[in-house]
Amino acid sequence: MSDARLVPLPRLLVEPIVRAALLEDLGRAGDITTDAIVPADARLSGVIAARQDGVISGVDAAVIAFGLIDPAVSVIVERGDGARVSPGDVVIRLDGPARAILTAERVALNLLCRMSGVATATAGLVEAARPHGKARIVCTRKTTPGLRSLEKHAVRAGGGSNHRYGLDDAVLIKDNHIVVAGGIVPAIERARAYSGHLVKIEIEVDTLDQLAEALSVRADAVLLDNMSPDQLREAVRMIDGRAIAEASGRINRDTVGAIAASGVDLISSGWITHSAPIIDLGLDAA
Repeated sequence: MSDARLVPLPRLLVEPIVRAALLEDLGRAGDITTDAIVPADARLSGVIAARQDGVISGVDAAVIAFGLIDPAVSVIVERGDGARVSPGDVVIRLDGPARAILTAERVALNLLCRMSGVATATAGLVEAARPHGKARIVCTRKTTPGLRSLEKHAVRAGGGSNHRYGLDDAVLIKDNHIVVAGGIVPAIERARAYSGHLVKIEIEVDTLDQLAEALSVRADAVLLDNMSPDQLREAVRMIDGRAIAEASGRINRDTVGAIAASGVDLISSGWITHSAPIIDLGLDAA
């Protein structure tokens, strides 16, 4: 089972990531351990199963890994991205040439465990925030180089939403931009003059005075950085629906409820992608 609302990533995006990981692992001579020990005609049946509770993501990457090594490997997905699992639940069933399955195993599991960890961390924040307000949990650009598309998909699998994908799809004016520009007003005015009419402009503010300044020049969104719940409530009151209110900084399961209760629209977390622990999944031969 999986979340039917979750749109899978195009194979065109996923395959190059998996191919690069396999090439890194195969090195110059291939899997010399498996090739030396396992007969060429040997077959293997097995399952990739959960060893702890979690939310699954990265299934497509795992499937592609086995297929790239040998299309003869039969892969049956029992639980797709977005599915919740408990210890012993089968995610993928495998059958086919033993050499291919053993060679692809580590890359497939690395990606599957990593992305499931991101999805699970996201789901934890979503669940902790839900009783306290309307805020959506969103990710940041603090992703693993080369894995951004997979990690942002994993955030969606965990019930979160995506912030900008990169530097080119939205303006986010940070504190150092403000310093170089000479202030909030000139930074926003320059961004608006440079950007197309479809590009949103968000600015990071640390104080309520900075927020008032950003609102005076009609920022589309404000990132309320490291503010206390009381400050966030006052910021939401000041914004009064004129801009998107996003809270950021020190977001974890212990703090997210009070932050959501402030009335902000978004809560952004870098932790869910840069520090989420993996979910333990393993390949067990039948």
